[in-house]
Amino acid sequence: MKLILTESVENLGTIGEVVDVAAGYGRNCLMLGQKAIPATSGNMKMLENKMKNRLVLENKMKEDALELAKSLEDVSITASVQVGEEDRMFGSVTQQQISDLLKEKGYEVDRRKIDLDEPIKALGRYTIRIKLSSKVEAEVKLWVVKE
Repeated sequence: MKLILTESVENLGTIGEVVDVAAGYGRNCLMLGQKAIPATSGNMKMLENKMKNRLVLENKMKEDALELAKSLEDVSITASVQVGEEDRMFGSVTQQQISDLLKEKGYEVDRRKIDLDEPIKALGRYTIRIKLSSKVEAEVKLWVVKE
Protein backbone atom coordinates (compact mmCIF):
# COMPACT_ATOMS: atom_id res chain seq x y z
CA MET A 1 0.00 0.00 0.00
CA LYS A 2 1.46 3.37 -1.01
CA LEU A 3 0.91 6.27 1.40
CA ILE A 4 2.05 9.88 1.72
CA LEU A 5 3.28 10.73 5.23
CA THR A 6 1.63 13.82 6.71
CA GLU A 7 3.97 13.78 9.71
CA SER A 8 7.34 12.21 10.43
CA VAL A 9 7.23 8.60 11.56
CA GLU A 10 10.26 7.09 13.24
CA ASN A 11 11.99 4.36 11.21
CA LEU A 12 9.68 5.01 8.27
CA GLY A 13 10.11 8.51 6.83
CA THR A 14 9.54 12.24 7.02
CA ILE A 15 6.71 14.55 6.02
CA GLY A 16 5.85 14.36 2.33
CA GLU A 17 7.61 11.07 1.62
CA VAL A 18 5.79 8.36 -0.31
CA VAL A 19 6.23 5.05 1.50
CA ASP A 20 5.19 1.50 0.71
CA VAL A 21 3.84 -0.32 3.79
CA ALA A 22 1.75 -3.36 4.56
CA ALA A 23 -1.97 -2.77 4.04
CA GLY A 24 -2.94 -3.49 7.66
CA TYR A 25 -0.25 -1.21 9.10
CA GLY A 26 -1.22 1.54 6.67
CA ARG A 27 -4.95 1.38 7.40
CA ASN A 28 -4.90 0.64 11.12
CA CYS A 29 -1.94 2.65 12.33
CA LEU A 30 -0.96 5.35 9.88
CA MET A 31 -4.28 6.37 8.36
CA LEU A 32 -6.32 6.07 11.59
CA GLY A 33 -3.69 8.08 13.42
CA GLN A 34 -3.82 10.66 10.60
CA LYS A 35 -0.10 10.22 10.00
CA ALA A 36 -0.59 9.34 6.33
CA ILE A 37 -2.98 9.67 3.41
CA PRO A 38 -3.39 7.46 0.33
CA ALA A 39 -0.89 8.21 -2.46
CA THR A 40 -3.36 9.30 -5.14
CA SER A 41 -2.60 11.89 -7.81
CA GLY A 42 -4.96 14.41 -6.17
CA ASN A 43 -3.33 13.97 -2.77
CA MET A 44 0.13 14.30 -4.37
CA LYS A 45 -0.85 17.65 -5.94
CA MET A 46 -2.37 18.84 -2.67
CA LEU A 47 0.81 17.89 -0.82
CA GLU A 48 2.98 19.69 -3.38
CA ASN A 49 0.92 22.86 -2.91
CA LYS A 50 1.20 22.58 0.88
CA MET A 51 4.96 22.11 0.62
CA LYS A 52 5.27 25.17 -1.67
CA ASN A 53 3.20 27.27 0.73
CA ARG A 54 5.27 26.05 3.67
CA LEU A 55 8.47 26.93 1.81
CA VAL A 56 7.22 30.45 1.04
CA LEU A 57 6.20 30.93 4.67
CA GLU A 58 9.55 29.64 5.95
CA ASN A 59 11.43 32.01 3.61
CA LYS A 60 9.34 34.95 4.83
CA MET A 61 9.97 34.01 8.45
CA LYS A 62 13.70 33.69 7.76
CA GLU A 63 13.80 37.13 6.11
CA ASP A 64 11.98 38.64 9.09
CA ALA A 65 14.38 36.90 11.48
CA LEU A 66 17.41 38.22 9.53
CA GLU A 67 15.98 41.75 9.67
CA LEU A 68 15.44 41.47 13.42
CA ALA A 69 18.92 40.01 13.89
CA LYS A 70 20.51 42.97 12.08
CA SER A 71 18.65 45.45 14.26
CA LEU A 72 19.43 43.51 17.48
CA GLU A 73 23.20 43.51 16.81
CA ASP A 74 23.41 47.18 17.84
CA VAL A 75 21.23 46.85 20.95
CA SER A 76 22.69 47.13 24.41
CA ILE A 77 20.49 46.58 27.47
CA THR A 78 21.15 47.24 31.15
CA ALA A 79 19.84 45.17 34.05
CA SER A 80 19.93 46.88 37.45
CA VAL A 81 20.13 44.34 40.26
CA GLN A 82 20.35 44.45 44.03
CA VAL A 83 23.68 43.40 45.47
CA GLY A 84 24.88 42.57 48.92
CA GLU A 85 28.32 42.58 50.46
CA GLU A 86 31.25 42.29 48.07
CA ASP A 87 28.91 43.04 45.14
CA ARG A 88 27.23 39.62 45.28
CA MET A 89 23.87 39.50 43.54
CA PHE A 90 20.65 38.34 45.12
CA GLY A 91 19.40 35.72 42.64
CA SER A 92 20.27 35.94 38.95
CA VAL A 93 19.27 37.68 35.74
CA THR A 94 16.72 35.44 34.01
CA GLN A 95 15.60 34.98 30.43
CA GLN A 96 12.27 36.63 31.30
CA GLN A 97 14.04 39.73 32.62
CA ILE A 98 16.13 39.95 29.43
CA SER A 99 12.97 39.57 27.35
CA ASP A 100 11.29 42.37 29.33
CA LEU A 101 14.33 44.65 28.86
CA LEU A 102 14.23 44.01 25.12
CA LYS A 103 10.48 44.75 25.09
CA GLU A 104 11.21 48.14 26.70
CA LYS A 105 13.56 48.87 23.78
CA GLY A 106 10.82 47.92 21.31
CA TYR A 107 11.87 44.37 20.40
CA GLU A 108 9.42 41.52 20.92
CA VAL A 109 11.53 38.44 21.73
CA ASP A 110 10.11 35.31 23.34
CA ARG A 111 12.02 34.30 26.48
CA ARG A 112 12.40 30.72 25.19
CA LYS A 113 14.50 32.01 22.30
CA ILE A 114 17.06 33.55 24.66
CA ASP A 115 19.97 31.15 25.12
CA LEU A 116 21.83 31.42 28.43
CA ASP A 117 24.68 28.95 28.84
CA GLU A 118 24.63 29.44 32.59
CA PRO A 119 22.74 31.72 34.99
CA ILE A 120 24.01 35.31 35.20
CA LYS A 121 24.96 35.76 38.85
CA ALA A 122 27.65 38.45 38.71
CA LEU A 123 27.96 42.07 37.70
CA GLY A 124 29.57 42.79 34.35
CA ARG A 125 29.09 42.72 30.60
CA TYR A 126 27.62 39.68 28.85
CA THR A 127 26.87 38.71 25.27
CA ILE A 128 23.46 37.06 25.07
CA ARG A 129 22.68 34.76 22.15
CA ILE A 130 19.12 34.81 20.80
CA LYS A 131 17.90 32.05 18.46
CA LEU A 132 15.40 33.81 16.20
CA SER A 133 14.88 30.77 13.98
CA SER A 134 16.57 27.44 13.36
CA LYS A 135 19.24 29.09 11.19
CA VAL A 136 19.30 32.71 12.42
CA GLU A 137 20.91 33.90 15.63
CA ALA A 138 21.56 37.35 17.04
CA GLU A 139 23.70 38.63 19.88
CA VAL A 140 22.74 41.36 22.34
CA LYS A 141 25.02 43.07 24.83
CA LEU A 142 23.80 42.95 28.43
CA TRP A 143 25.24 45.09 31.18
CA VAL A 144 24.50 43.93 34.73
CA VAL A 145 24.95 46.85 37.16
CA LYS A 146 24.03 47.44 40.80
CA GLU A 147 21.09 49.68 41.67
